[in-house]
Amino acid sequence: MIIQLDQDITAAQQKALADKLASFQFKATPVSTQFAEYLIGTGKVEFDIRGIGNLEGIKDIHRVSDAYKLVSRKWKVQDTVCEIGEDIKIGTGHFAMMAGPCSIESEEQIAATLTHLKKNGVKIMRGGVYKPRSSPYSFRGLGIDGLKLWHSMAKEAGIAIITEVMMTEQIEAMMDYVDIFQVGARNSQNFNLLDALGEVDKPVLLKRGISGTLDELLQSAEYIFSHGNEKIMLCERGIRTFETAYRNTMDINAIAMLKEKTHLPVIADPSHGIGVRQFVDKIALASIMAGADGVIFEVHSTPEKAFSDGQQTLNFGEADALISKMRKAFRLRQEF
Repeated sequence: MIIQLDQDITAAQQKALADKLASFQFKATPVSTQFAEYLIGTGKVEFDIRGIGNLEGIKDIHRVSDAYKLVSRKWKVQDTVCEIGEDIKIGTGHFAMMAGPCSIESEEQIAATLTHLKKNGVKIMRGGVYKPRSSPYSFRGLGIDGLKLWHSMAKEAGIAIITEVMMTEQIEAMMDYVDIFQVGARNSQNFNLLDALGEVDKPVLLKRGISGTLDELLQSAEYIFSHGNEKIMLCERGIRTFETAYRNTMDINAIAMLKEKTHLPVIADPSHGIGVRQFVDKIALASIMAGADGVIFEVHSTPEKAFSDGQQTLNFGEADALISKMRKAFRLRQEF
């Protein structure tokens, strides 16, 4: 169960609540976030929650059967909307686009991408400065110096930054230069990293694991929430299956199911989802119609010369067309 506490609950009231839960053989775990104080009760004994709900110091109480409780829609019917700065909202009713190269490569590349995004009204730039690569000989990013350069240029352009963090040790150094932390598919169950991101007051985009189930993705999100950070977005980026005709199998079903299971925003990544440039736009549009709250995709001035993932990256002209189509698709979906 989830018990939301009054902001002015007293120590005596907290003790009375803990004693009552213990009498039902329930373990009470306190959770403190940017927005509220909770007690998460776990146990197997059935009882009438009104026996707890009428105690002083309780704002609300919900019975949640899911293993992931705080990210479940069963207690929070109203959707979470993540806010970045004063003019960016991500969640139901607010469609977000995040675009940029797979890897941050140079000052010239950053400048060209920012100009392209501003022209199209895209307010979030994606890019990697720490790159998890299958081969140790591939380009692995410019690191913190590249991030600082990118941040200064993006700030001047009025564009927010989303980039991947790979280790807990990187968080502190990156903190002042990142607007959204991204957790990649390979780190989807890096619980130490998830715990640490739960302790920061910045949005986190959590990607689904390469072979992860939806419940595993939601359990990973629960780690972040239960450590204090409610600003979480989930990302469907395709999963590994037996099919070899494309990079991954983009699970469009997952977008609709996640919107049913959780109150968190759901973002689609068609670039990684299919990994074939000519089909990225089609998968992006399908994702929007399935209910995605946003799309993150890769764009580069010259994909053929990109340091990584050029085969799935759109050029500026292709991105121009897709951005226009996505806005139309979102307006069409709102009419349904």
